[in-house]
Amino acid sequence: MPRRLTIILINSDPRNPAELGAPLYQAAVAAAMDYEVEVICTGAAGALMRRGAAAAIEIKPGSGKTVYDFIRDAHGHGARFLACTTNLDLHGFGAEDLIPECAGMVGAAYMVERAMDDQTRVLTY
Repeated sequence: MPRRLTIILINSDPRNPAELGAPLYQAAVAAAMDYEVEVICTGAAGALMRRGAAAAIEIKPGSGKTVYDFIRDAHGHGARFLACTTNLDLHGFGAEDLIPECAGMVGAAYMVERAMDDQTRVLTY
């Protein structure tokens, strides 16, 4: 049975915060269940790895709970967050601007490798 879950945030747009809650919550739950969890942020969601960006977005307006709170919760349970290398240039920031919860950067080959790995389940949002 696979023990690794890779969540790829590629179609989730930070301008629509309702798209971000479920995958980040699922990352926290899977990590709490002792699965190896990684969340790769690419596309529009790549901007979430920039310091301050996720903290400025509430999942539900007026709730006081930000996207960054969800990221910290998942990270606290053991989920790893990764940024896509091509997104840094796309969104105009560098490695020095990444949030502390971001473990590093990966490229397209890494994502393809995870998708093809029999020991990994991949969810995309």
